[in-house]
Amino acid sequence: MENNIKKNSISKIIEDLLVQYRKGKLDKKSIANKIKEFYFEDIGFAKVDHHRQLRKNFPEVIYGQSKTPAQILEIAKKILKYSSTLLVTRTDLDTYKLLKKEIKNIEFNADANIIYTSLNICEKKLTKGITVMCAGTSDIPVAEEAATVCYLMENKVKKIYDVGISGMHRLLSFKDDLVNSNVIIVVAGMEGALPGVVSTFVSCPVIGVPTSIGYGASFSGISPLLTMLNSCSQGVVVVNIDNGFGAGYTAGIINNRINK
Repeated sequence: MENNIKKNSISKIIEDLLVQYRKGKLDKKSIANKIKEFYFEDIGFAKVDHHRQLRKNFPEVIYGQSKTPAQILEIAKKILKYSSTLLVTRTDLDTYKLLKKEIKNIEFNADANIIYTSLNICEKKLTKGITVMCAGTSDIPVAEEAATVCYLMENKVKKIYDVGISGMHRLLSFKDDLVNSNVIIVVAGMEGALPGVVSTFVSCPVIGVPTSIGYGASFSGISPLLTMLNSCSQGVVVVNIDNGFGAGYTAGIINNRINK
């Protein structure tokens, strides 16, 4: 199945249906049935929300954990009927190999365990303004999840990895990149202090992402989560533990609004 549908294709399909109706090629019942399918499509084990593309300007995302590869493939094929964008989070290489047999133009990010469709636009047309940072190399999987989501929302992402507070000189060397950002995602485990530190240098929003990386007292991400929530540095907001997707999606909305 070739993925060649343009973004916002549901709007285009509705326009085409109206043209066909005016030309007498479709009757009211056929159009009504088609529009009902745009709302959601019931495939038994899942109800695919096609309407999300119209509401949010981004299609439904497949959360791959606990889903079988066959289920993910079936949902993916339904999503791609009306969208050129496919994103599967928390998945694996075996699922990617299955999807690649039937879906062209898909990629697998092994760091983030994400399957996604490449954008059909040149890099120069991507919107600048988002920076994704992480404190340590162990935090890269969550940072890559966030960065991939930002990319799929047509943003050019500046990545700054392994600049945790145990070596502040590393962070300070990127100060120019930070102050020129519209929004910064900061991923950190252990004690989770990095987002608060970063926000002291910038006037843009900082999205903190606590990770489950750390020793026992980090309580699988609870400690960095509480640190970020209790930050006295203004402009820091926080998503859930390991939620790179949520951070990336929010950053994408902010940057797209600023540059609209």
